[in-house]
Amino acid sequence: MMEKMKINGIIDTHCHLDVEQFHNDLDGILDRSRRRGVSDFVIPGYIQSGWDRILTLCSKAPFLHSALGLHPVYLDHHQPGNIAELRELSRREKLVAIGEIGLDFQKGMVRYREQQELFEQQLAIADEADLPVLLHVRKAHDQVLATLRRSCFSKGGIVHAFNGSRQQADHYIKLGFKLGYGGTLTYDRARRIRKLAAELPLNSIVLETDAPDIPLAGRRGYANSPEYLPEILNVLASLRLESKGEIAIQTTINARLVFGL
Repeated sequence: MMEKMKINGIIDTHCHLDVEQFHNDLDGILDRSRRRGVSDFVIPGYIQSGWDRILTLCSKAPFLHSALGLHPVYLDHHQPGNIAELRELSRREKLVAIGEIGLDFQKGMVRYREQQELFEQQLAIADEADLPVLLHVRKAHDQVLATLRRSCFSKGGIVHAFNGSRQQADHYIKLGFKLGYGGTLTYDRARRIRKLAAELPLNSIVLETDAPDIPLAGRRGYANSPEYLPEILNVLASLRLESKGEIAIQTTINARLVFGL
């Protein structure tokens, strides 16, 4: 597979380059990121009002890739017709995934039934469109895994900012998912996440920033950016037995296989 697939650089599998705080310097961010070895950027949607901007942005360069979805945290922003629109766009537009979608059961979150219904509707759209999904999961890994099994979803995808257990990771991998690691990995105190990233099969890992969120250690108080993705790669290499080059190649292959790039 390494011989057949052209590897030009690492891939940020989850970055919100469409948000307002990047508007004034987006060209600069992309230029700096690409000079530092980031070849491609996947931009996921989370509310319908942002979809057009993502599609327009990604139409301007072949290394920008769009994913559209309805995020579980933003239920108040979603409208009844959004699902039908997402289904239509999944058929008409060049999307690499449906997302970010999922379940968020962190303390204080309610409306679990609405989240579950929205999640299942979007899984069905991804299945119909033969697309992977980008999963947002907080305090709900077991529920998400049960939903994936119950729906017989077989298109795979990425569990964004994975923070579950080894057992949960193994279940996701068996279902065809890769696990996303980003800025949290750079914090010494994130011992459980770092330990798991060191032990998982390399062919199950992808890199991400979640820019502008999840700032890296030493950069708290500043917006995260895809240009810092090589720093996440460096930390991952310091935790594992493989060389940085091997990790860069394999995580890029993993991402390209997920998205069909």
